[in-house]
Amino acid sequence: MISNRQKLLLTLLEEWGGVLSNTDMQKYLFLASMYQDKKRRSYHFIPYKFGCFSFNSYSDKRKLIEKNVLKNSEDWELAEGQGGFYFMLTKEDRASIKKLRENFSQVSGKRLIRHIYLHYPYYAINSEILNEVLSEDEIKQINACIPQNDIRAVYTIGYEAKSLEEYINQLIGENIKILFDVRKNPISRKYGFSKKTLQKAINEVGIEYCHLPELGIVSEKRSNLESLEDYNQLFDVYEEEVLKNRLDSLHKLYQSLSEKDRIGLTCFEKSPEYCHRTRVAKAIAKHFCPDMEIINL
Repeated sequence: MISNRQKLLLTLLEEWGGVLSNTDMQKYLFLASMYQDKKRRSYHFIPYKFGCFSFNSYSDKRKLIEKNVLKNSEDWELAEGQGGFYFMLTKEDRASIKKLRENFSQVSGKRLIRHIYLHYPYYAINSEILNEVLSEDEIKQINACIPQNDIRAVYTIGYEAKSLEEYINQLIGENIKILFDVRKNPISRKYGFSKKTLQKAINEVGIEYCHLPELGIVSEKRSNLESLEDYNQLFDVYEEEVLKNRLDSLHKLYQSLSEKDRIGLTCFEKSPEYCHRTRVAKAIAKHFCPDMEIINL
């Protein structure tokens, strides 16, 4: 099976002759995604070394190589005999590809990068090649888009219902300096959120990662929870049996907040009231900083 979003990137390859460089592929895929309705975009992107970048697109690339739909090469290249993807797309996605062809069929390389930097400046804030494609005045416009946040706070964030890129963009947007993973076992079936992958991804955009398994809750204790009352009962026990005995870890979090001004606590659940990360944040405030601000993303 090939997913709808994979069909989009395969159609891009097909429409551009079957082969694209890594940089051009990311830029065309970004523009095609921007043409889609915001609520149903196939891919999301972060500001990276050469501008907009999708980790999920590379995850899909590996899967498509395994299925022999793409060649195992450095660039993006369709395997022999692969094609006809355009007609597999939805009507809306065919319109996105058509619009992209009309506007950018003759634009590639640095011209394409320059266009995206100027029209979507946020995605250029971490670029290593600004001086190669923009003037000094244009670079100032890019720098003006770097998120600014001077609020001193503990931020809590869950990755449920978020892509890796959406998640990272939230961290960047709040200027969070270090992310503390408070899962007992930082393994996830959702792409991007197992420990090594998450750590590498956020390190690449200048955010530190620290795993604090001692502040986690074993999965067995979560298995039969249904109502908010069930969760609160679990978290009450967690406070008594874990947090009261982990003042050293809580103090480490407080020290990081004092040094960095903005730290993140992360776990899976989308709603903070259904996650123990909220109790961790409140415990920091209770023991070390009563006026500390807690912001749930």
